[in-house]
Amino acid sequence: MIDPRTFRNVLGRFATGVCVVAIGIDEGVHAMTANAVCALSLEPPQVLFCPNKLGHLAQLLPQAERFSLSFLREEQQALSTYFAGGWKDPQPPAFRFVQDHGAPRLEGSLSALVCEKHALHDGGDHLLVIGRVIALHQGLEPHYPLLFFKGKYQSMERTDGKEAPLLADVTDEPPTVYYH
Repeated sequence: MIDPRTFRNVLGRFATGVCVVAIGIDEGVHAMTANAVCALSLEPPQVLFCPNKLGHLAQLLPQAERFSLSFLREEQQALSTYFAGGWKDPQPPAFRFVQDHGAPRLEGSLSALVCEKHALHDGGDHLLVIGRVIALHQGLEPHYPLLFFKGKYQSMERTDGKEAPLLADVTDEPPTVYYH
């Protein structure tokens, strides 16, 4: 039996970006914070996100034709907290949605995708939402993403990165690996 808390802790060691998913229903914008987001296909361009079935946005998704995924900048942590339902202040942080190809998109984000809803599938206590990407938005520089790791917001080290180490000290014959 897999302990749910241990399972969540292990998954939390996979660093993710943070985004705000938004839909427009009945002249209103409904949005939520998500980090269960990934690319699904390049041809056609598709993405996947996974909202909790009990969440308000998940219950409204059958009515939505399009949605946006706005990837947050490191200075937008307050927006992540707000759209996750954890905001404690009486006034919300400053934000604005703009219309982009028929979906509300969070202005000022790191980057964003606008998608047509392609499919909804059962995924246990979550939905698997597949969207076909119809528009791209690239935010202004600098491009420093808000990251989530081990249950906390993180920021990226500002270097050019590091080279992967050479495996010159490995003396065993490497295993045969098949790539599909």
